[in-house]
Amino acid sequence: MSGALLAWRQFRFERRLFWRNPSAAFFNFMLPLAFLLLVASVFARGDREQLDVLVPGIAGMAVMSTTFTALAFNITFLREQGILKRMRGTPVPAGSYLGGLLASSVMNAAVQVLLVVAIGHWVYGLPWPREPLALAAFTALGVLVFGALGVAFSHAIPNFDSAPAYVNAVFLPAIFISGVFYSASALPGPLEALAAVLPLKHVIDGLAGAIVTGQGPLELPTATLTLLAWAAAGLALAAWSFRWE
Repeated sequence: MSGALLAWRQFRFERRLFWRNPSAAFFNFMLPLAFLLLVASVFARGDREQLDVLVPGIAGMAVMSTTFTALAFNITFLREQGILKRMRGTPVPAGSYLGGLLASSVMNAAVQVLLVVAIGHWVYGLPWPREPLALAAFTALGVLVFGALGVAFSHAIPNFDSAPAYVNAVFLPAIFISGVFYSASALPGPLEALAAVLPLKHVIDGLAGAIVTGQGPLELPTATLTLLAWAAAGLALAAWSFRWE
């Protein structure tokens, strides 16, 4: 059986596991949507400018939560339970197993971004993204960056019991610093400088360009190049730090 077919079967298995875990489905899908509906209803009713910031911000947060957060949790759990070690001892190629695992996270991120964009259009009257290909490109870049960083970060987590504390210590400051709920330009100077270094701000900038202003990767070189640099660093760190046990 080919490696691609094994990866497809692993992907299908991961999808079944995901939907059989209601809490995982809630935090991956419902929580970002709940943030969008609540914040938009309270602070952005009829405020088009605020909605133009909020919808790309929530979409970027969704990409991070479905890749970085989910993979950091999952890899830590699989490692602690010995599942990764057992999988390493089976005839299934490592690339097929990890490919199916990562593809499931990619699917979650893509569906989540589409849901956020659809709610922005149908509920709040925003137009459809002006650059759909740019939306796909920056979503893919975000998935690549945060997927690699999630795998790498999982090996800094000592055990699964401490995973929520470690992951939230990165995730929560990142979403508040990077302009998920408001423009990062409104932050104090030091925080704005820190946000400019973090990948989430550039994912949000790219998604805002695709959804709001009609700009693609070539029109947003800073965001594109920063994400490519983070992707290269994340992949190198993930490959260097990955352990099966």
